[in-house]
Amino acid sequence: MKKWFEDPKIAEDPVYWKPKSELWVWAAFLSFAAALLVNIYVPSVEEVKPRAYRVFLGAFIAALLVLYAAGLRKPEFRKKLYHKAQFIFAGGISLALWDLLTAKSALLPLPYFPGLAGIAAVVYDDRLLLLRSTLYSMRLFFAGFVTGTALGLATGTLIGWWRQWDYWLSPIIRVSGIIPAVAWLPIALAILPTSFTTGVFLIFISSWFPVSSMMASGIIATPKSYFDAARTLGADGKFLLFRVAIPHAMPSMFIGIITATAFSFTTLIVSEMVGAKAGLGFYINWAKGWGAYSKVYGAIIIIAVEFALILALIGAVRRSVLRWQRGILK
Repeated sequence: MKKWFEDPKIAEDPVYWKPKSELWVWAAFLSFAAALLVNIYVPSVEEVKPRAYRVFLGAFIAALLVLYAAGLRKPEFRKKLYHKAQFIFAGGISLALWDLLTAKSALLPLPYFPGLAGIAAVVYDDRLLLLRSTLYSMRLFFAGFVTGTALGLATGTLIGWWRQWDYWLSPIIRVSGIIPAVAWLPIALAILPTSFTTGVFLIFISSWFPVSSMMASGIIATPKSYFDAARTLGADGKFLLFRVAIPHAMPSMFIGIITATAFSFTTLIVSEMVGAKAGLGFYINWAKGWGAYSKVYGAIIIIAVEFALILALIGAVRRSVLRWQRGILK
């Protein structure tokens, strides 16, 4: 009987290409089980509340088992788990090592290197404050990012399609694009009425430049032969723009959006550290002032998770829009 990973449609997948060995899946389970056992049975030299961390490890192990069971009948789903198994294994080993080097031995001393149990405990204790901070940060992020992305797409289209717009706007983009968004912070604080509008403006600048630049580049790079072929079939200018140039620019457009996401997250945290009264950046700055580095690490982890989720959402949209490139894009 042919094994699931011997199916040519699965074995030749350009995305999920890692070895299809089931041993790595069980190694991933065991690595997180080892991290849990280390936390339970190795004595701690630091006083921590381990319950939240242990619940997290137990829930993660249970989730892996559920995913494995769900994939028994779905090879397409299972290959994704197998592809990620080595990374999950490395994650479990890293958690165990960090626990041993911090709370269990203090080789990496407090307050700068808190144990994972301590970080999980403060995240649980401050869950309501962190939730409010997260919601504030996401409101600020999306207000600036969506505005900057929308205007970036419009600007890039104008520059890439009409020479007059290129003549007037390209020099502005080239000059403003090299200036980090946070450099505008003193001016924005002096001119804009609130810290929220200041943050929106800075995030707008961070997202507008990469999106407009990549959109314009994608339109300009459209081969002339595409336009000639469309004109031969009777296409007008509107058809050439919306059905030839813009679709050709979409791969570049998504690269610009992903770049803008990274820039915007950096700008978000910096802007909230100056003048803001809420948000994860404010929380980090406040915790640092009290030397509560467990809280700092907890907020950083939340930021990383948010960033990963937003990138995953953008990636899902990109795969759907560019499904004709399936097998080429990662």
